[in-house]
Amino acid sequence: MMLKKKCDKNIARTIELANQMIALARTGYEQQEDSGCGVLYGILLDSGYRLLDLAQKEKHAHMQKGWWDNETKKEII
Repeated sequence: MMLKKKCDKNIARTIELANQMIALARTGYEQQEDSGCGVLYGILLDSGYRLLDLAQKEKHAHMQKGWWDNETKKEII
């Protein structure tokens, strides 16, 4: 990924982090052994999706401003 602006790099990293949170929450939820784990991974999943939504909205706002380069548009949508 060849992002020029530091703010765009941070948004891309946030999208990556949110996707990792979602993946961990799904795995953790499948492997839970008690209700406490279910609550933990439910909150992680919800937080991951909320964070992903916000980061994607911010990414699209940057795309509208012309800050996000064309190569990256294809890679992370």
